[in-house]
Amino acid sequence: MSNTTNPYPLLDAIDDPSALRKLDRRALPQLANELRTFLINSVSKTGGHLSSNLGTVELTIALHYVFDTPYDRIVWDVGHQTYAHKTLTGRRERMDTLRIHRGISGFPKRSESEYDTFGVGHSSTSISAAVGMAVAARMKGESRKTVAVIGDGAMSAGQPFEALNNGGVHDADLLVVLNDNDMSISPPVGALNRYLARLFSGSTFNAARRAGEKMLGVAPSLLEFARRAEEHVKGMLTPGTLFEEFGFNYIGPIDGHDLDSLIPTLQNLKNLRGPQFLHIITKKGQGYQQAEANPILYHGVSKFEPAVGIQQGKGGGKLTYTQVFGDWLCDMAAADPRLVAITPAMGEGSGMIRFSERYPERYFDVGIAEQHAATFAAGLACEGLKPVLAIYSTFLQRAYDQVLHDIALQNLPVVMALDRGGLVGADGPTHHGSFDLSFLTCIPNMVIMAPADENECRQMLSTAFAYDGPTAVRYPRGSGMGVAVAKELTTLPIGKGEIRRRGSKVALLAFGSMLKPALDAGAELDATVANMRFVKPIDRELILELAAQHTLLVSIEENALVGGAGSEVARVLEEAGSQTPLLRLGLPDRFIDHGEQAILLAELGLDGAGIAASVRERLGAVLRAVA
Repeated sequence: MSNTTNPYPLLDAIDDPSALRKLDRRALPQLANELRTFLINSVSKTGGHLSSNLGTVELTIALHYVFDTPYDRIVWDVGHQTYAHKTLTGRRERMDTLRIHRGISGFPKRSESEYDTFGVGHSSTSISAAVGMAVAARMKGESRKTVAVIGDGAMSAGQPFEALNNGGVHDADLLVVLNDNDMSISPPVGALNRYLARLFSGSTFNAARRAGEKMLGVAPSLLEFARRAEEHVKGMLTPGTLFEEFGFNYIGPIDGHDLDSLIPTLQNLKNLRGPQFLHIITKKGQGYQQAEANPILYHGVSKFEPAVGIQQGKGGGKLTYTQVFGDWLCDMAAADPRLVAITPAMGEGSGMIRFSERYPERYFDVGIAEQHAATFAAGLACEGLKPVLAIYSTFLQRAYDQVLHDIALQNLPVVMALDRGGLVGADGPTHHGSFDLSFLTCIPNMVIMAPADENECRQMLSTAFAYDGPTAVRYPRGSGMGVAVAKELTTLPIGKGEIRRRGSKVALLAFGSMLKPALDAGAELDATVANMRFVKPIDRELILELAAQHTLLVSIEENALVGGAGSEVARVLEEAGSQTPLLRLGLPDRFIDHGEQAILLAELGLDGAGIAASVRERLGAVLRAVA
């Protein structure tokens, strides 16, 4: 007889947090076990972020158990830790569509659920948003509570401290939960710490504290002495002095996997007024041995078998652009001792691990601090070094002012290696590199390149490194056309494109990743295809030459049409007085949802068939107009 026992008897009965709050508290550890098992099985089928989500199971349960969500607001930071939250807030049955085209998002999304109070994909925004919500509640006379959940990694950015500095001065009911999962931090989280957390968050302690402040207020010197004495006592037992200075009442650290500690502490904090700060300690990958042993490997995963885990060393596929960059970085470092490499906490994702091991003194991971990373690179360049800033396209947006004022305005030789340019797939609109060509092209002194294949990526990186000014090399996620990569560190002539195919009537001007679909369309249309290579300076001579020889020009880019490479082509034609019509193809003026790259490109008409169809339609209109 087959075993039909339901592995999720408690979880299956929870369609929203109100059902969770009806459970006996003694049942919550079982619910945590069920939820953790559900997440492992679910993510193994869809892919996604695993380690961080396993680390927040108990915290998620405790927050929704104690607070009256969605009336009370929970603001999650980054979103890598919200799968348990999604499961408990009415999306359990749709978790099999997570990060899949037309499925649910891998991040909090306001349009998806009323429980997703703030849309987020980049880190370090939760406290700022929560301060705004808490102040709004106070101004509207509402009794709702607001909770911000932020990780220790996200605290390395500047924005959380700006938010704390502002939030501490408002008389608003705000709770910041610091989810500390950095295993290099090992504060005591045992019985004494649990006792102290309850003591410092309890109403008796806080009532006595307020009464003491009132009595001692008549003698400022005594009040200051009492405050210093309290700080001294708490400082000996907890690391919260910094947060106290911001005006928050600091509690913790406590064990973030201990529901018997979490829930009473949260219940106490819920009843306190003003800014509160709870520090919890969690473990990434909690409850899944493979993820606990290697949380970085299990941070973002593809499909895998839970009983076996991720099997490494089964590669053999095409070289990725990230690997091309990592190899080039090591080779150029060996050739030039001035090279230094910088990453804002994306060493793994940017392919820099081998470099960091080989040249540790020349490798700088500055944490989630993109603004600092850019200006730090500028400072290094001022002193004669050659900094390479490896950063995802979507994260460069966070350092725009620093790129403009600190790097470009001073014409400093900083190489920006922009990974994940264009559509990135399952992570969706917060991570698509849709705008870099637009926001960089308008900056004076910039040289901007977009490689069409792996070998050209290596050549462009070398070109950027040799150039005495700010440069950006923008390459897509994943693998390219499968072109062999030469070992030499050769450069390209700046501002010069090339013809890849000769045809008639139509000339396709392809930028970067769009060369392959342009060649497919060119073969179908018998069109000329140019690999433009440079967005800035753009190859003006090539554009005007092709305009004079063809009936229609078509620019193709995996970037927003507004202000992108096609706009530069249009500018060249306008300045030269050319009457040759231009069709601009690229990403439309809207945010693109998540889904597989190939599916998204086909939907947007940026695959070979879509390009050919758009060209036929416009060419027909042009020919009819001149007939």
